[in-house]
Amino acid sequence: MRTIIVEPYNPIWAKEFERIKEELLPAIGDDVISIEHVGSTSVMGLWAKPIIDIDIVICDGKLPVITDKLASIGYFHEGDLGITGREAFGYNEDEKAHLMKHHLYVCHQDNPELRQHLALRDFLRNSPEYREKYSNIKIEMAKKYPHDIDSYIKGKEPVIMEILELCGIKPWQKQ
Repeated sequence: MRTIIVEPYNPIWAKEFERIKEELLPAIGDDVISIEHVGSTSVMGLWAKPIIDIDIVICDGKLPVITDKLASIGYFHEGDLGITGREAFGYNEDEKAHLMKHHLYVCHQDNPELRQHLALRDFLRNSPEYREKYSNIKIEMAKKYPHDIDSYIKGKEPVIMEILELCGIKPWQKQ
C-alpha cells in the first residue's frame, strides 16, 4: 500500500527537474514549444510529494512525433488518463533510476489543463500567503488520508479552485 508523503520544499527538486529536462531535450527539443516544471515541486517554499511533474508543451500535430521520440528514450504512452488533451507517459523505474521519480505529460499549447498548471504554479510562486495555505491543506490531507490518493486530491480541491478563480480561470471548465 502506497503512503502519501508530503515534505517541506527541497531545492534539489529544481535541480532534478533540470536533469530530467537535459535528458529529454536532445530527443524532443526540436519538436516542442517548452518543457515546464509544474506541480508543487516547482514552487519554492511549498510542501510537496517528492515527485517532479513535467508538462511538455507542443503545437498541433506533434503528438505522434513526440510519442515516437519519447519511446526512443524509454517512455511509453499511457493515454490521457481521463484528462482530454493531456497525454501521460510512463517509464520503467529501473531504467530511469538515475532520475528522480517524475510524472511526464504532453499537452497541446492551448490545453486548459496546461493553462491551469501554469497559472497555479505562477500564482503560488508569487503569493507567500497562498503557498502557506496550500501547504497546510496538503499536510492535513496527507495525515487524514495517508493511503487514499483520491481523497487527498479531493481535499485539496477547494484551495486549488480558489486560486484558479483568483487567476481568472473557471476551474475544470473548458476555456
